[in-house]
Order: sequence, then C-alpha cells, then structure tokens
Amino acid sequence: MSRIILFNKPFNCLSQFTDKGNEGGDRQTLSDYIDVPGVYAAGRLDRDSEGLLVLTDDGKLQARIAEPKRKTPKTYFVQVEGAPEVRSVVALRRGVVLKDGKTAPAVVEQVAEPEWLWPRTPPVRFRKTVPDSWLKITITEGRNRQVRRMTAAVGHPTLRLIRYSIGEWSLNGLETGAYHAI
Repeated sequence: MSRIILFNKPFNCLSQFTDKGNEGGDRQTLSDYIDVPGVYAAGRLDRDSEGLLVLTDDGKLQARIAEPKRKTPKTYFVQVEGAPEVRSVVALRRGVVLKDGKTAPAVVEQVAEPEWLWPRTPPVRFRKTVPDSWLKITITEGRNRQVRRMTAAVGHPTLRLIRYSIGEWSLNGLETGAYHAI
C-alpha cells in the first residue's frame, strides 16, 4: 500500500530533502520537518511559496499528480498587488500569454483574505499607497512559477502564494510546517 503524506510547506523551505545547490547548506529543506524515509514530493512548490505538498513512495501516484497531461487541479490563494479589475480576472479565466505560450483557462475568483491564514515569517511587505487583494485560482497545468507569471501578466504581481489543494487533497486546517499521513 502506498504511503501518502500531506505537508503544509512553510515559506522559504525547499521542496526537497537536501540542499545540494547551496554550499552553506543553511536553507530549510523537507528534512527539517519530515522524518519519513522513502517518500518524495509529487511535484514542486517554489521556496517562496507556501502550502500543500503531497509526498509519496508511489511513483505512479507521483506521475499522476505532477504530469501536466493528467491535468490534476491545483487551487491557490494568491495575495496580489493592487485591486484587479474585472478585465484582469477575465483574462486569467481565459488564459494569458506567457513567454512559453498561452496558459489553459483557469478558475478565478476574488475572495477575502482567508480566515484560516497563518502569519508568514517574514511578513509580506506592506505599502500604504498600494492596496492588495486576494484571488482564489485553480489551474490544471503546472508550468514553472505559473501562477506568479499569470498574475504579473495582468498587472498584479503576486505577494504571497499558498497552494490550498491538489486534486482531492487539501490543507484542511493543517498548520504550517506540519504534516500527516493519510
């Protein structure tokens, strides 16, 4: 039977167990939080992004989650700079043109700051003269830094990105830095 672990990855943590790219080795990795041998991340979540990471020892499951052909939905709560107008939201819904081509349509809605949100360390920069807003975005692709590039393409750079769900799995109250096996 496959082992599946849901992990709420903190900001500034790598989505891997070792830090081979850093001579000092002082960046946080999955091994700082998870002591379960033989599991690996199914897909990635950038160091400056937070939220759900699924780990498993099942290669077929990893492929199902990570392969773009499978179109596994991934939902993110995204704090963006500014207050997106309807045309920006519509553009995200229809797909936006990036350097590597047009994105597939996304499910996008403007939402209030999530009630379950934990404080980030360090906090997101605050600017008195520039408001920020929250979007809930569901994509079925998995391009490199895709959500960040999409929001920037419509004029609203991402300030904070939290992956809430992957397919059938979600954070569901899982504290930042915590994991549980299912």
